[in-house]
Amino acid sequence: MLLDTSAWIELFQESDKTAIVKNVLETEENFTSAITFAEIVNWCLKNNIDDKIIEYIGGIKKGSKILELDETIIISAGKINYDRKKIVKNWGMIDSFILATALLYNLKILTKDFHFKDLENVKML
Repeated sequence: MLLDTSAWIELFQESDKTAIVKNVLETEENFTSAITFAEIVNWCLKNNIDDKIIEYIGGIKKGSKILELDETIIISAGKINYDRKKIVKNWGMIDSFILATALLYNLKILTKDFHFKDLENVKML
């Protein structure tokens, strides 16, 4: 399972979806795209919790295997972004990196992000 940034945020916020994320972390092999770190930093800064950045990134690294970006993912993300923007309003480039990573590694995505809701390889929170 590839955890999207929104899944990690649900865990960090201890929301009603936290138990689902914890279950995945405890029972399934799980992965996180390195690009998620940028979104976590951005989220922390937007929510005035920049003192949590190191803790949260450390938690992600401890709890999940990090998948680095490579040329295959980068090129695939560009193509995905071009295509998905035609069908999904406000589709973002980082969403494209997440999807490209999941497709390359044949992983299901755990997310709360509605941009992914029409995709087969997604488990919505």
